Amino acid sequence: MDIRIGDKLTLKKPHPCGGRVWEVTRVGADFKLRCTTCGREVMRPRSEVERATRLITRDGEEIRIDRR
Repeated sequence: MDIRIGDKLTLKKPHPCGGRVWEVTRVGADFKLRCTTCGREVMRPRSEVERATRLITRDGEEIRIDRR
């Protein structure tokens, strides 16, 4: 999955603050994500983030992730 710094990810489950959209601030074996609603930053394993991602927004373009 092609995820880059600055991408906004819409994840499957919401954060406790109610936000579902996260901004990618670091990529590698782990992702560092910042909640766009409350600003909280978390580190998550790449496999976990890729599995939970439903939509990637990059430069105003939406890339929907189809899981069949």
